Amino acid sequence: MSTTRPPGWVADLPLRIAVGLVLIALALGALALGGAAFWVLVCVASILMMGEWAGLAGVGEKHKRIGMYALCVPLAILAPDPIAAGPGFLVIGLIAGTAFFVAAATRNGRMGLGVVYVAVPALALVFLRDRPDGMMLALWALATVWATDIGAYFAGRLIGGPKLAPAVSPNKTWAGLIGGMAAALALGLIFHQGWGLALPLALASPVLAVIAQLGDLYESALKRRAGVKDSGTLLPGHGGVLDRLDGVVTAAPCAALLLILLGVA
Repeated sequence: MSTTRPPGWVADLPLRIAVGLVLIALALGALALGGAAFWVLVCVASILMMGEWAGLAGVGEKHKRIGMYALCVPLAILAPDPIAAGPGFLVIGLIAGTAFFVAAATRNGRMGLGVVYVAVPALALVFLRDRPDGMMLALWALATVWATDIGAYFAGRLIGGPKLAPAVSPNKTWAGLIGGMAAALALGLIFHQGWGLALPLALASPVLAVIAQLGDLYESALKRRAGVKDSGTLLPGHGGVLDRLDGVVTAAPCAALLLILLGVA
């Protein structure tokens, strides 16, 4: 994680903490309720993320609305039974079809990529929550990203050292990455001992940490290319929804894939 922070970051820390706690409480509440409540939260976050992606892609308001409206189709089918089909192959096909439609309608391949970038994590999160131990599995995926960020931040601050990707994110270090992986592994083992998370998933938690950091770096590259500091301004002290969920975007599909490949889905 970062070894330095821009001026004003410390002054904004109380606001960042307050907003962060509200977001975590909202996520935990929706996770606990599951079903339609969790699906609604995922849908709202996904549509907001699509709007921010359009901003990073530099498209106009018309094409932004096309992307956001079209995304509602696979998200609607993702609704749990008996509302709709829920997570499954039908949603995968609709995501692909929607991406093609948006790319063609806007004549912008990046907008089509944005549909995949936003909708696949939404599918993965609902899939995780829909499992028999869904509350624990979805929380594991989300908490692993949070633990990675915390571990990376403190390891980066205390150790410093060589930069991870200075051209994209100058503040990230290799020590931060290793610290994030260690924190993710510790969290995975806690979930294994305390809540029965399958041991292969617990041991694979550092993989999620790496994937989450790659998601963070990718979003940093998108912002650098667009010439902006944040993906949006919706969350005071945090930026946009994409800024807060950049690690979840990549880690959630990886967690769902691990469940399937390891035979514990």
